[in-house]
Amino acid sequence: MADNEQALFETLQNMPYSLEAEQSVLGALLLEPDQIGFVLEQLPRPEMFYRKQHRELFAILCGMFSLNKTIDFVTVLDEAVRSSVFDNAENAKLYLVQLMELVPTTANLLDYCRIVREKYYLRALITACTDIAERSRNQETEAEQVLEYAEQRIYDIRQGKDPASLTKIDTVILEAYDRLTKMSGEDKDKYLGLRSGFSRLDMLLGGLNRSDLILLAARPGMGKSSFAMNIALNVARRYPEKSVVMFSLEMSNEQLVSRAMASEARIDSNKLRIGRLNADEWVQLASCADILSRMNFYFSDAAGVTVNDIKAKLMRLKDVGLVIIDYLQLMSSGRRTENRVQEISQMTRNLKIMAKELDVPVILLSQLSRAAEQRQGHKPMLSDLRDSGSIEQDADIVLFLYRDTYYKDGESSAEEAADPTDAQCIIAKNRHGSTGELDLRWIGEFTRFEDVEMFRDEPG
Repeated sequence: MADNEQALFETLQNMPYSLEAEQSVLGALLLEPDQIGFVLEQLPRPEMFYRKQHRELFAILCGMFSLNKTIDFVTVLDEAVRSSVFDNAENAKLYLVQLMELVPTTANLLDYCRIVREKYYLRALITACTDIAERSRNQETEAEQVLEYAEQRIYDIRQGKDPASLTKIDTVILEAYDRLTKMSGEDKDKYLGLRSGFSRLDMLLGGLNRSDLILLAARPGMGKSSFAMNIALNVARRYPEKSVVMFSLEMSNEQLVSRAMASEARIDSNKLRIGRLNADEWVQLASCADILSRMNFYFSDAAGVTVNDIKAKLMRLKDVGLVIIDYLQLMSSGRRTENRVQEISQMTRNLKIMAKELDVPVILLSQLSRAAEQRQGHKPMLSDLRDSGSIEQDADIVLFLYRDTYYKDGESSAEEAADPTDAQCIIAKNRHGSTGELDLRWIGEFTRFEDVEMFRDEPG
């Protein structure tokens, strides 16, 4: 056995854990099964127990709880025997009795859970540090890659994830069943996709779903930055416990906030830009600024950011609900290459991976090619996506913004002129459901989009 393999073996043999705490948690649950919900909040996964039998017993308890089965000594014993947790039924009975007898008091269940959780974190850190050290010794690995890997491993530990492990289907079924139960309960808003504030869009997409990469594309000046800002403000207002983060590679933070205030206060953005407001508008602006300042809304106007830069910033925030990046063609891959198509492909792939790892919807803005301008009707198509077909491939959802007046101004007579408030959001791709078109109202002076059918209730 090589020296590094021997060191790893010895490390794994001496992992920190508390036999007494693990036994006390399981014993307390056998004595007071109604505490299982409380324990699951502290120890959400069986992997947090170190001993194999303890993990398997806790998995049985979790499964019985999710399926609403009765939990007591007899039912748990039956499940343990059927699952071959012990060599035979007699050993199973003896150990379950021993677990109940070893509990000092069920009143200290929270402390027992805390000890089990802390030991789990220490084990996870030891394993992560061993892996990081091994990668650091590899002379062929770039330092930037090792740093990103190290940050990801620590982030995963904080989030209670173990990306290196395999998950058996029964565990996934229990998690899915638990999620479906919560989605139909009183706190369903916490588990459904985030509401964008546009009711028809939410109806077709099912909200902004976690881990989705949502591409919002349009020609320059069509209003995609404004639409993204409207969605961001709607989410920040409806979900005050969530952090909304907007990365703008085109506008400064001050310009972004000015747009947000114009939209929210319904003040002409041109008047706001030059500071020519009347007394009533100053009052409106002050009131709006107070509301905005209490939102968990973060901005970054750093130029040429990479996916790794974005990911590193997001990993330092708590409860990120929505990420917006404006826009793809201004991003940098962080590597020198003459092939821009390949560079764009790599960035969209990494952004999709980031959305999945952080479990958060990411709205990525993108420019469309000029092809639509040479086509009769001008409506955008998937083939208009600039630089790479992989943009369409990596995105879960592709949205296009279209305003008829963008093309018809100057082309039509006064009688034929398009209504400047008419706008459409085209769902060109939807991995989760149907595609289609929905009408919006564009209020240019406020840089604001609104639902045409404002009287419709939001979907439940």
